[in-house]
Amino acid sequence: MKLSFVLTIAISSFFVSSTTGFAFSGQAQALTFSGISSATWGNPTPGSTDTNPIYTGVGSNTFTWGQPNSLSGFPNKLTSYGTSFSTDINSVFKIGDLTYFNGKIRTDTGIGFVPLNLNVSFSPPVGTSQVFDFNLRLVNTLNDPKDPEKSADLVFLDTDLSNRSFTFGSNKYTLELTGFKLDGRQISIKALEEATTTTAIYAKIKTIPEPAALAGLSLLGIYLISRKNFWKKNTKSL
Repeated sequence: MKLSFVLTIAISSFFVSSTTGFAFSGQAQALTFSGISSATWGNPTPGSTDTNPIYTGVGSNTFTWGQPNSLSGFPNKLTSYGTSFSTDINSVFKIGDLTYFNGKIRTDTGIGFVPLNLNVSFSPPVGTSQVFDFNLRLVNTLNDPKDPEKSADLVFLDTDLSNRSFTFGSNKYTLELTGFKLDGRQISIKALEEATTTTAIYAKIKTIPEPAALAGLSLLGIYLISRKNFWKKNTKSL
């Protein structure tokens, strides 16, 4: 195949797909997503040392795990709260709140992961409701009476997210949890022994590019690489 023919295909495809992509992007950027959220907890997964996992609250907004070390103690507890929201594409916004109580529990009665099922009801013009599944990783540390900070337990946002895409009209979007701070730089929280931490959960809605736009960019990339190799070859023969 002649290089000029590759150029024609690549450039034509790029401009056609770019025109489509720019129109898609313009429509998406002008759209405001608003609505309300709520959350429930799913079935947890024990960690490697959790030989006797104990938990309650699957299907509710309050989840507990672990057997207290004493009769007067309490298990670990996570409580999720929904909120109303209004956001533009690619803007970070608060999607909910989380309260974490760190109890003193037997090490073999904990769990490793628990799903956070986030139910988002979008207001018109989107006007749909969807459940987005996210995973939280729980780190239960051994207690050291001499070091409260070392005894603190942690909750992490798992980066292996699932079921986070949705469709409005003919366009596709993703809902991402960005962290526990507005700047998206904090993906974990901790609580000292028998203490409570409360934090906000932040998210972002992003567009999924159309396949045609990606194909156009791929063809242009192939052309540019071929063109570079072509000139190298011909320069060496001079």
